[in-house]
Amino acid sequence: MSSSDDDTPLLKGRNNGVKSDDRVSKQVDRAMDKQTPSNGHVEPGLSIRMGPVEDMDIEVPATNGNANGKRKARGSLTNTYKEASSSEEDDKPLSKRRRTSQKAKYPKEESDSELNNVPLRQRKPPKVSATQIGESSDSDTPLNAKLVKEKEAIEKAAAKEAKNIKAKEKAAATKRKPKVESESDDDVPLAKKKKKQPAKKATNGSKKVKDETDSDAPLAKKKAPAKKAPAKKAKAESATPVKKGKGKTKVEDLEQDQENEDEEEEYRWWEDPSKGDGTKKWTTLEHNGVVFPPEYEPLPKNVKLIYDGVPVTLDPEAEEIATFYGSMLNSTHNVENKTFNKNFFEDFTAMLDKTGHGKDRAGKTVKIKKFELCDFKPIFEWFDAERAKKKALPAAEKKALKAEKDEAEAQYMFCTWDGRKQKVGNFRVEPPGLFRGRGEHPKTGRVKKRVLPEQITINIGKEAKIPEAPAGHKWKEIKHDKEGTWLAMWQENINGAYKYVMLAANSDIKGQSDFKKFEKARELKKHIDRIRKDYQRDLRSEKMADRQRATAIYLIDQFALRAGNEKGEDEADTVGCCSLKFQHVTLKPPNFVIFDFLGKDSIRFYNEVQVDPQVFKNMKIFKKSPKTTNDDIFDRLTTSALNKHLTGYMPGLTAKVFRTYNASWTMARLLKDMKSTGSIPEKVKDYNDANREVAILCNHKRTVAASHAGSIEKMQDKINGLRYQVWRVKRMMIDIDPKIKKKKGAEYFERPEDLDDEWRDQHQESVLEEMREKITKKFEKDNEKLKADGEKEMKAKELQERLEVVDELAKKYKKENKSGKIEAEGKGPTIEKLEANVDKLLQQIETKKVQMEDKEGNKEVALGTSKINYIDPRLTVVFSKKFNVPIERFFSKTLREKFDWAIKSVDEDWEF
Repeated sequence: MSSSDDDTPLLKGRNNGVKSDDRVSKQVDRAMDKQTPSNGHVEPGLSIRMGPVEDMDIEVPATNGNANGKRKARGSLTNTYKEASSSEEDDKPLSKRRRTSQKAKYPKEESDSELNNVPLRQRKPPKVSATQIGESSDSDTPLNAKLVKEKEAIEKAAAKEAKNIKAKEKAAATKRKPKVESESDDDVPLAKKKKKQPAKKATNGSKKVKDETDSDAPLAKKKAPAKKAPAKKAKAESATPVKKGKGKTKVEDLEQDQENEDEEEEYRWWEDPSKGDGTKKWTTLEHNGVVFPPEYEPLPKNVKLIYDGVPVTLDPEAEEIATFYGSMLNSTHNVENKTFNKNFFEDFTAMLDKTGHGKDRAGKTVKIKKFELCDFKPIFEWFDAERAKKKALPAAEKKALKAEKDEAEAQYMFCTWDGRKQKVGNFRVEPPGLFRGRGEHPKTGRVKKRVLPEQITINIGKEAKIPEAPAGHKWKEIKHDKEGTWLAMWQENINGAYKYVMLAANSDIKGQSDFKKFEKARELKKHIDRIRKDYQRDLRSEKMADRQRATAIYLIDQFALRAGNEKGEDEADTVGCCSLKFQHVTLKPPNFVIFDFLGKDSIRFYNEVQVDPQVFKNMKIFKKSPKTTNDDIFDRLTTSALNKHLTGYMPGLTAKVFRTYNASWTMARLLKDMKSTGSIPEKVKDYNDANREVAILCNHKRTVAASHAGSIEKMQDKINGLRYQVWRVKRMMIDIDPKIKKKKGAEYFERPEDLDDEWRDQHQESVLEEMREKITKKFEKDNEKLKADGEKEMKAKELQERLEVVDELAKKYKKENKSGKIEAEGKGPTIEKLEANVDKLLQQIETKKVQMEDKEGNKEVALGTSKINYIDPRLTVVFSKKFNVPIERFFSKTLREKFDWAIKSVDEDWEF
């Protein structure tokens, strides 16, 4: 599969510095062999994480400007699955796709909306506690080293699976051969062979068929009778204007119409293989455009920016920018960032120069030139007070405001796509503000300008009514791009990127995109053995380009490195495998490689791995003198060339497919051998343990939240509270039958040592305080409801009466503490009832402990990213059905809508 890369020009803008030789001479190979000591036993493919190696005579890893070594939290992950789950680059017009460098000759390979191009190593974890996962490298035996045999077994299983699939396909092809053929079957293209195959009813993975020759083939390859959607009826309904009926809002009407349509007949597009295969995405498209943010409302006259002690009046355009900064003084992560402040002040002063700076009370011009002399506190205090007012609004008023907003936006929530009503995702145009960016983005703090209708291009059907632009404005352009899945687009001013209004995550188009992504990963099952065999061979190639490419594929497949793309000068200095620099790689004999660089979203990637001896030797060659800092490691390789090579194995195969395949394959192997028993929380923990293993391998790490220790402490407090309650119930048994103390033994009734008198007093006080807060909030909520219904509110006396129960419990605690006796509670208490109560409390304690272990294990791992984007959702559905765990325990309502196709298409026997 080797191909020449000599004719592939290196991207402009890339630091080409010292370039590797075209060929690897035998002399260099032999010299490197002499420099590579062997310990006699090599276990390639291992990874040692969690911190630098010290006290060893090795190259010193560079910190890449991140001296403290801290990773930035990926706080947005949990809310960005819409962007992360599908590659929106495919939906963009070719002329509009973003280039990362204007000089680059190659287009950007990966969509920014796709999260982590992370393949992963395959291995099966032992049965360990959550806290053991990701143990530090200072233990005697690293976790990964313990998993060598399991990892090798999983890789062998993958190779065996690939051979079995190809054998079945070959046998099936032979069986279907016609008796007389005009040409040799070997010369017939694969596409033609498939046309000869008789139509076969697809099972969608839910039922077995007699002929299992294609049981492992991707679902997209299996044929199924297409179910006709009630297109005419849906079209007729959607063409009818939405009217406000009695007692119903427009939103309710729209939702009711959608429910009625769903009840008539469900369109199971995943059973129709003809859908989504062509480039034409729609025939008819109708929608109402986008929602713009409200216009800027100037601050009250008494709220001013203070410059050098003087309150100044600003032009509305400049004042709006000042409010962007002033309203977020509580975001210390940003306002203490020097780059953020520098960029903000540059844009702010540019607007001040344009509008004439500020005026003092006498009307004299005040030149604002120094950021340090600006005091934004009055602005912050005003916004903070407004936020507090909004938060303090009665529930009924909040509900009314939300209903009013929903009604105003109702017409934008849905579009009509080929006669079917589909929910629109992000129909709101982003409001102006300050750009935050992820990680250490160089443009953080820049002003995001207000988007005007004149910047927006609308994509709609030719026969559809074009949405009206706001009064006094017009759209930039109207298009009828049937190959695009976007409804509107505009270019933002920060990075020049295009923003798109797309369908919601639960729409047919988005679902088909996810479906095809995971089917492509399943298709890779057939080829993974050949790919690995080929890159192992090319690791020793005399041709430098082939050797570099093979080494890169090895690292991508084995160690979760992203492919990497070229960056423009104004973009964050993040890298991937193909763009690694000299300083990002440290070599430690006999065969350890330490990676330390800023990866996607400027998140630090630090990993020490044990590699194949040949890979270690290759890395030494790629770093060979006279190369030095900022020289490329893979100087004869580009992401484009790498992906072009991979497409030779299967159409559409790129480096990013490896992470989906490896994550799903590993999860499938773990679930296949799993015997999950016990309670629902215990089964959920089993699933999370497997998911955590995949997440660690995918490098979905996160900084431990500042609130984590407090959360764990609260969970432990709840467990201790339950333990205290168990002790109280046991003491109640003595109140009913004093002789039981002798029967069960005094030890059974002793209070746990750690729950001493000091702890008891604090616990009792917290219980009483919690009761007071709960009763008071209930009282206030009841009063709000009475007020909303036009009824008379309750008086404060009612609250005092309700709080009497707290006073009674306080007296009871005081009496118990003094006498040491606890009176039995409840109606007709008996020993049997109290014993049942103890068992119930002990079960709650075990559940809480499992949840706490799970939370502790997840403190540095982002499970959501792997579960949502890389693990085939059908595997989660299989676990849910196989072990009788409600799917709600794994997927939120939004995710259930997004993965509706997965939930409805498989049963517990489905295999990835």
